Amino acid sequence: MSTILVIDDDPAMQQVFTRLLSDEQISVMVAESTNRGLQLLEEQRPDVVLLDIMLPDASGLDTFKHIRERDPHLPVIFITSDQTSDTAIEAMRLGAFEYLTKPLNFPRVRQIIAQAIEIRRLMRVPVAMGPDGEDDGETSDLLVGRCAAMQEVYKQIGRVASQNLTTLIYGESGTGKELIARAIYQHSSRASGPFLAVNCAAIPEPLLESELFGHEKGGFTGADSRRIGKFEQCSGGTLFLDEIGDMTPLVQSKVLRVLQEQQFERVGGNQTITTDVRILAATNRDLEAMVTEGTFRADLYYRLTGFTISLPPLRDRGDDLILLTKHLLRRLGPQLGKNVTDIAPQTIEMLKSYDWPGNIRELQNVVKQAILRSTGPVLLPQFLPPEVTAKKRTQTAAPQAAASSPLETFVGERLQAGSTRLYEEALEFLERRLLTQVLQQTHGNQSQAAKILGITRGSLRNKIRRLGITLDFVVGVSNAEPSTNHHPRPAETSPPDE
Repeated sequence: MSTILVIDDDPAMQQVFTRLLSDEQISVMVAESTNRGLQLLEEQRPDVVLLDIMLPDASGLDTFKHIRERDPHLPVIFITSDQTSDTAIEAMRLGAFEYLTKPLNFPRVRQIIAQAIEIRRLMRVPVAMGPDGEDDGETSDLLVGRCAAMQEVYKQIGRVASQNLTTLIYGESGTGKELIARAIYQHSSRASGPFLAVNCAAIPEPLLESELFGHEKGGFTGADSRRIGKFEQCSGGTLFLDEIGDMTPLVQSKVLRVLQEQQFERVGGNQTITTDVRILAATNRDLEAMVTEGTFRADLYYRLTGFTISLPPLRDRGDDLILLTKHLLRRLGPQLGKNVTDIAPQTIEMLKSYDWPGNIRELQNVVKQAILRSTGPVLLPQFLPPEVTAKKRTQTAAPQAAASSPLETFVGERLQAGSTRLYEEALEFLERRLLTQVLQQTHGNQSQAAKILGITRGSLRNKIRRLGITLDFVVGVSNAEPSTNHHPRPAETSPPDE
């Protein structure tokens, strides 16, 4: 249960929030003064604070500064009767979460408090990284997985976290991109600053610009007061832009300016505001293809890809599926009042034969349904939802021949040709494909490719020459291994060797 601290000397407001939030399964504490509020803050460690502008023993802004000194991650929501309150706006600029104006709009109050509780969770709950999938189930979110692809993701988090680089996280929906962003934030030098997340696909197009950059009073129809946007509010911290491929061209251009100059203007304003924000972005879309189609700015794309992390889909993670299932059983079982501790072999077979188009998010939903249906400590096939079992029956009734991998095809061809140096040829084939894929990922940037591969740039150059890999703004392979990526680099980008 989440805990809210209300610091307000008005008994009526104390009662309003107590009654309003009791329906939301939220515990409410009240304090009538700054001193009592700070005492409860130390003793109870609330998740969110609702703070009145005017208190009998201190101003709201001074109280806010004391709260920030004690807990810089704690979301503070101001309560004011004046929509033009300079104090509340100044507090927002310094990092307050939001302010509420009287008379209160109760649905809006609930929405803001729910958002604040979620932000508190994002900043407070650590993301643990480990291959075994073991955790205490309570104090951390876990990046579960020990397949080779996930091990590489852990390494990439370690490489980029301490660098003040813009990072783009690729992955299908449900693969855990937000967890990666939080792990980068928590292991960075900005971990003491705020972490805010904005889902660009979830906010209506006309409102996204205001959400990110804020607006001035009268900046557009309905803008009846000044609003501080996320870029201003998050100064000194990290801003996570999820589903960045859904941004409109106008917002793309303003985000590009922030990346280049750390400056922007609020909507309807002409004052240039300077900020200091690290941007982490995520997408499930092919931004490179969108650049080619003209729906995503090429200059923004190359600014975002200062460092890229690609998350593998669940179907490509092998036995990680079972590790994740066991982890979810440990975490969800107690929440649902069930003690399911083991998985039947037939259930494992069904889980492995399903494609998981929704990835980990879908797996979590499936495991939750299965736990609710369970009648004992073992997860049996009949407890799985129909979409999983139906998929299994379809595959059993009409098995498809597994497609040969490129290596299998190559080995078969060389065996038919009567090769007498197959071991050497296979190693060369694998090395050529590896270098080609990494160079495609870095768009021909050899320094970045060498860093990813863990070799020197000189060694990479020698391998490129020896293997016949060609670089001409398109990463390709001569003769036997032609590149499948023929998107030309836009004119404003740098040559591959830079």
